[in-house]
Amino acid sequence: MDQPTSQPDPSESEAQPVVCARCGKESPGGAPPTWTCSVENGTREYFCVECARANLRSIEGRLDSSWW
Repeated sequence: MDQPTSQPDPSESEAQPVVCARCGKESPGGAPPTWTCSVENGTREYFCVECARANLRSIEGRLDSSWW
């Protein structure tokens, strides 16, 4: 819990598209600031605005996306 979080390299996130882990929606210019980022099992996953809003209570409860 007290480990520092590594910051993503901005040049890497803009170079490759980001895909919503829930619905598959693609953002070609990297993750927009409105998307939600979650680290599950050591893997960074992104969720689009629509998926994040639909599952807000589960996200705030820190449930893994497999539970939604």
